[in-house]
Amino acid sequence: MANIPVCEPLLAGNELKYVMDAVQTGWISSSGKYVTEFENQFAKYCDCEFGVAVCNGTIALHLALLALGIGKDDEVIIPTFTMIASAFAVCYTGAKPVFVDADKDTWNIDVTKIEEKITPKTKAIMPVHIFGKMCDMDAICAIAKKHNLYVIEDAAEAHGAEYHGKKSGSFSDIAGFSFFANKNITTGEGGMVVTNKKEVYDRARYFKNVCFPLDGPRNYQHEDIGYNYRMSNVVAAIGLAQVEKADEYREMRIRNHQLYRKYLKDVPGIIFQATPAENCVDVCWMNTIVIDPEKYGHTKDELIAHLKENGIDTRLLFTGMHKQKALLDYGCDGSGEYPVCEWLTENGFYLPSGSGLTENQIVSICDVIKVFAR
Repeated sequence: MANIPVCEPLLAGNELKYVMDAVQTGWISSSGKYVTEFENQFAKYCDCEFGVAVCNGTIALHLALLALGIGKDDEVIIPTFTMIASAFAVCYTGAKPVFVDADKDTWNIDVTKIEEKITPKTKAIMPVHIFGKMCDMDAICAIAKKHNLYVIEDAAEAHGAEYHGKKSGSFSDIAGFSFFANKNITTGEGGMVVTNKKEVYDRARYFKNVCFPLDGPRNYQHEDIGYNYRMSNVVAAIGLAQVEKADEYREMRIRNHQLYRKYLKDVPGIIFQATPAENCVDVCWMNTIVIDPEKYGHTKDELIAHLKENGIDTRLLFTGMHKQKALLDYGCDGSGEYPVCEWLTENGFYLPSGSGLTENQIVSICDVIKVFAR
């Protein structure tokens, strides 16, 4: 069997055409038509009014927090089961991330455990739409309203996901997306914040561009500490081409996930993330399974090694934020019980998940998993 990587970017549209145009016209820096058009089109895709393109998804979250004025001595509630970038972005502001365990079925933040983590220092809730499945945004927004908190969606993995007919990024005060090479929409590296609030949008633009005044002459007088978080026109050219095919790529990921479920449905001990609720769309960023070793007959590590022997690439799941030395040294509280997160980390991993994956490849992967079961 030929090697099957865990994910490859799909560049099947106008990427080369737009990049060549940016290069040939000389507009390769952060000024240029593709930055503006990418911002506008991606925001529209998310059912949001404003978009601000940045260098990567971690920066998008940092900028979102800055735009809401979150800083030293504040607290932001996040899931413990997430990529560490979610927590780092909070730390960059001087605030502290506070951790909540995952739900056993959806693997997203357990909304029933959020309120017990709210203190007088809490300023925001940052739900993460894990693997492209949206969180229970009705419950989260209700909690935030009750306690007068901001909501910041970490939608790094959820381009085009829907919850009760609304797109990811459109529920919150501001949201952050990633366009890393393995995402459903990619620019190689890149990110975007989206919002429907003009004042939040203006603050994001302000901090992104080293706090140059938004209007008036650039006199190199700065009133605040700013950041150079700009996206180049060349990168945005790739992004615009990707947005043009966003729905097509979304459907490819969904189809691939459905195929995995179809071909693994009779294998004992294989657990998938919960299926979408009514009027919801999961975009299936990564095809993730959890192994019950007693039913499957092998541990996660044994299956990963067997897949590798057969040329199939995989990736481990996140280690919980409550166990991260960097965060504990920063001053985060890692005490308490997080059994769902630890179960996911111990027993779960990604299967190959690129948009361009073929059904024959998925059948081959599933056959290897089936035969190895005992």
